Amino acid sequence: MEKTVTLEEALRRIEELEKENAELREELEYYRNRKLSGRQKHNAKWMAIYNDFVVGYESGMTMVEIAKRNNVSERTIYRYKAYYDKLREKEE
Repeated sequence: MEKTVTLEEALRRIEELEKENAELREELEYYRNRKLSGRQKHNAKWMAIYNDFVVGYESGMTMVEIAKRNNVSERTIYRYKAYYDKLREKEE
């Protein structure tokens, strides 16, 4: 059974599909640009604080002092220390 479609109906359907396409493109753009959750390891901010940790740690500062200076938790500083120790171990 064939469906008879007029030119007006076809143009109306094309217009509906174009609107749907535009909405889907907007949704796709949203998902492309969203930030992923979780800790972003080794980004610029992370590296800046890590480098400051290295300078402070090697100069004899305590973990608490380094944490306060960088406005991060002590747990974060101990993560930096673990990363630092792992790198030193690889170098040796």
